[in-house]
Amino acid sequence: MASISNALPLKSGLSLWCPRSTSVNQISGPSSIVSTSSRRRFTVSASSFANENREFVIVGGGNAAGYAARTFVEHGLADGRLCIVSKEAYAPYERPALTKGYLFPLDKKTSTFTGGERQTPDWYKEKGIEMLYEDPVEGIDVEKQTVRTSSGKLVKYGSLIIATGCTASRFPDKIGGNLPGVHYIRDVADANSLISSLEKAKKVVVVGGGYIGMEVAAAAVGWKLDTTIIFPEDHLMTRLFTPSLAQKYEQLYQDYGVKFVKGASIKNLEAGSDGRVAGVKLENGSTIEADTVVVGIGAKPAVGPFERVGLSSAVGGIEVDGQFRTSVPGIFAIGDVAAFPLKIYNRIARVEHVDHARRSAQHCVKSLVTAHTATYDYLPYFYSRVFEYEGSQRKVWWQFFGDNVGETVEVGNFDPKVATFWIDSGKLKGVFLESGSPEEFQLLPKLARSQPSVDKAKLEKASSVEEALEIAKASLQVESLV
Repeated sequence: MASISNALPLKSGLSLWCPRSTSVNQISGPSSIVSTSSRRRFTVSASSFANENREFVIVGGGNAAGYAARTFVEHGLADGRLCIVSKEAYAPYERPALTKGYLFPLDKKTSTFTGGERQTPDWYKEKGIEMLYEDPVEGIDVEKQTVRTSSGKLVKYGSLIIATGCTASRFPDKIGGNLPGVHYIRDVADANSLISSLEKAKKVVVVGGGYIGMEVAAAAVGWKLDTTIIFPEDHLMTRLFTPSLAQKYEQLYQDYGVKFVKGASIKNLEAGSDGRVAGVKLENGSTIEADTVVVGIGAKPAVGPFERVGLSSAVGGIEVDGQFRTSVPGIFAIGDVAAFPLKIYNRIARVEHVDHARRSAQHCVKSLVTAHTATYDYLPYFYSRVFEYEGSQRKVWWQFFGDNVGETVEVGNFDPKVATFWIDSGKLKGVFLESGSPEEFQLLPKLARSQPSVDKAKLEKASSVEEALEIAKASLQVESLV
């Protein structure tokens, strides 16, 4: 993803933005339309629109909400018809940047934005989209098709799209989870607060060995801070990395001066005489000093007042079908909060990733406003980019596509490339690549989606990542001839 001052370019020249300061540019503003979904048909005339009535309402302020708004604009159905209700003080923005370039010291930020029209607050105003800021939805009346905000505003909708994302998992108050100097990152206010601490910090402890932990620790290195990562597992990124792959990244972090405490359980966070966090006490009795603690131990779907539309018992979140329709006609859910059918693997999934946020938003809105009835067919994709600030000795950028099931074959010495292939019953199921070329990265989704039969022995004998990818590519070509 892009840095805070440089948003990720999207197709058609649009991109979400990232707020650059704590100033808030709030905007507001709400024709006759006939819209058809495969569940219901409704008509709303301009003359019937009171201030509380909206044809389309999106609840949320992150990536999915922004991409949904963009898709309404592309279909000519936003101007005076769409309202976004958000708990945030900003228009929808790129959240992934918050643990990447946003956290870099000002003198190390890089510029990667390539142009195009960005979805700034002015963009929403120009497109006629009404924005309700800092007013989270607290209730819903399904029968009256109305949501109630914290300020008491009643917003009536024709169709409702829930794009509330996730909330960060937190430590309880009783073990110091809310001490000054303890941070969680989910929105720009969280990131701003963390930056204020990093400016004064000397010793940072990051709790969690997943995406947040790795990215925040890398940013802390940019601030030249004493940095320790603590997690209960045996190695980093256990949900994706093999032990061998994790060892390579751990060594890189150690080369940057980062310390690891693995297999550790936290008893509590300790406060100093000034009331701020001063250390992390482990169950084994030891204490690690810290004046700043960042907790990245996962997230929970922000279902809020929407439980009654139907939750998934398997993966959490709001259960939807292949067009993101909930069990209640006229209500949809997209992005992190949606539990959807993962068609390619025939299972229900919930994906917390910007790529899914964008694609699910586009698919949902297209299904809502057109006769489009295709089932969402998503290919899981994850990536990370760290140490990308000015002056970094080694920048890291990896991508993964597919499913990490079956046996693995690792190729490469991380100099800078390394690749891992997941093979199940002779089929290539997933592929991971570090520091690939644009052409090599473009090959990954083709391999993962096609799941070609691959010769594991040939892959194991490959002398380089390039050779291994050529072997996989040849398997793909053979598959297309069968």
